[in-house]
Amino acid sequence: MDQHLHVFVAVAEKKNFSRAAEELHMTQPSVSQYIRTLEEKFGTKLLERTNKYVRLNKAGEVVYHHAKEILGLYTKTQTLVDDLLNQAKGPLSIGASYTFGEYVLPRMLALLKKTYPELQPALTIGNTTKIASLVTSHQLDIGIVEGNFKDKQLIIEDYAEDYMVVVASPEHAFAKRDGYVEKNELEAETWIVREEGSGTREATEMMFEEMAISPERKINFGSTQSIKEVVEAGLGITLLSQWAVQKELKNGDLKIINVEGLPFSRQFSIITQTPFQTKSLEVFKDLLYKERPSVDALGGE
Repeated sequence: MDQHLHVFVAVAEKKNFSRAAEELHMTQPSVSQYIRTLEEKFGTKLLERTNKYVRLNKAGEVVYHHAKEILGLYTKTQTLVDDLLNQAKGPLSIGASYTFGEYVLPRMLALLKKTYPELQPALTIGNTTKIASLVTSHQLDIGIVEGNFKDKQLIIEDYAEDYMVVVASPEHAFAKRDGYVEKNELEAETWIVREEGSGTREATEMMFEEMAISPERKINFGSTQSIKEVVEAGLGITLLSQWAVQKELKNGDLKIINVEGLPFSRQFSIITQTPFQTKSLEVFKDLLYKERPSVDALGGE
C-alpha cells in the first residue's frame, strides 16, 4: 500500500505521469497501473486527466494530504527502528593525552561500559601530537587532547577547561612559604618537565615565556606519574594539571606553591576526522559532554 501512495504522491506533485515515472525509475504503464489500483481501492477517481495536465480532484486532495502524513510516519518509524537496531556496540577506538586519559577518562569508560555493555572501547594514551596523528590517519575514532591545538585535517571542538598549578614536596621551602615565590627563585629551581609534544610541556613553556624566566635545570620525564613521584621525593618542582594531583594534594604528598598569575587555565578539545558518526561514537560523545569535568569542583578559582 505504501508504494501505491508513493507513486500517487509523485504523480500529484509532478502533475505528469511521464515525469513521475522518470523520478521513480519506473515505466509509465507501471505508474498508470499503480494509480488505477489505488483508485479501485478507494472506489473513485483521484486524478483529473487531460492531454495537457494531470491534477487532483476533491477526493484526490484528501488522499494526497493523508498520503503525505502516512509516508512521513513510515519514514519516521523506519528511522526509529533502524536507530533501535543500530545499538551502540562493537569496537570504539579512543585516544587521549596523558592528563585526561589517566586521571579523568577511566571513570567515564566505566560508566560507558555499564550503560552500553556491548560496546568495546579501546583506549590509547599518548601525548597530544601522537593522538592527533592517529586520529588523522583513521587509527583512532576520537581523541581528547590538550593545549592550543590546530589542524585543518581534523574537526576540533572545545571541550573543557583545566587549571595548571606549580607543585612541590611538602618539605620544599617554597611549600612552607605563605607569600608568593619570586620569579628569580623559580628560575633557579630544578624543573621536572614532560617531553616535547606533550600538552603539559607546552603549558610549562608558555608559563616560562609569560613569566620571562628561563630555568637552566630541566629534567624530562615521559609520564605524569613519574614526575609526581620524583617531585614528591624532592628532586624539583613542576607544573601539572589539578586533575592529575588531586589525590596527592588530598593525602598531603604534594603541595601547591604560590606563584603570581597561577593557576592558569588551558583548553581540552575533542578531535575527530569525519562528521559522520557511528552510533558508538555518538553515545560516547554524548557521555563526554554529560560528564564533562568541572574546574570549580577541582578547586579552581
